Amino acid sequence: MGNELLLLAGAGLLAGAMNALAGGGSFVTLPALIAAGVPSVTANASSTVALYPGGLASAWVYRQGLSEICGVPIRPMLAVTLVGGLAGSLLLLWTPSSAFDQILPWLLLIATLALAFGPRIAPWLQRRIQVGNGPILVLQFLLGVYGGYFGGAVGLMMIAAWSVLAGVDLKQLNPPRTLMVSAANTIAVLCFVTAGAVRWRETLILGAAAIVGGYLGAHLGRRLPPKIVRGATIALSVFMTALFFIRAARG
Repeated sequence: MGNELLLLAGAGLLAGAMNALAGGGSFVTLPALIAAGVPSVTANASSTVALYPGGLASAWVYRQGLSEICGVPIRPMLAVTLVGGLAGSLLLLWTPSSAFDQILPWLLLIATLALAFGPRIAPWLQRRIQVGNGPILVLQFLLGVYGGYFGGAVGLMMIAAWSVLAGVDLKQLNPPRTLMVSAANTIAVLCFVTAGAVRWRETLILGAAAIVGGYLGAHLGRRLPPKIVRGATIALSVFMTALFFIRAARG
């Protein structure tokens, strides 16, 4: 019990800070919850609920830096994110844990590849592709679905997609990222709580620690160089993705 408490508290603190810096906090909380004996779908739902308050704390710190995303105003982006989050969260609740165990490593891999290689292909795409508001809103809807379904690394996916389309510095994307992730998670949290898909004891431990980590991480994110933040996040993402592929292979 004592070791489990320390594991969950430490995971929540680290995950909250990671989400404030560049996203990917569920790379930490999902393994911690599964290690504590929580089934994968319930662990994903519980992780989303646990990290939600920390995400709100980060969004509050970043509130003055909000601006349009890829030329699209915040309000329509927020609306499609909410709708996508609802669709994704309902889809998760309909997915058996055995199937989600096999899907999860691939979701982590997609997020990791997007974060690692998105900035490299961004200049090439920007010279050849002009994307209007409509396709950007469709993409954001799909990101909302991804966020509601998986929760983990949705912030990384948004950062990767927006950096390809807009080619701006990571720090400039942090304020809208925290808002959009919180929007998708708001709908997901309501669905998961209503469906009774949350393990509350573990969730409350993670959530309390994540609030502290999110607040501290947001302030730290204003001072750290973007390359350090991105490099550390990619390294952890690769490590956790490999672990989940090993876990899926062992059945």
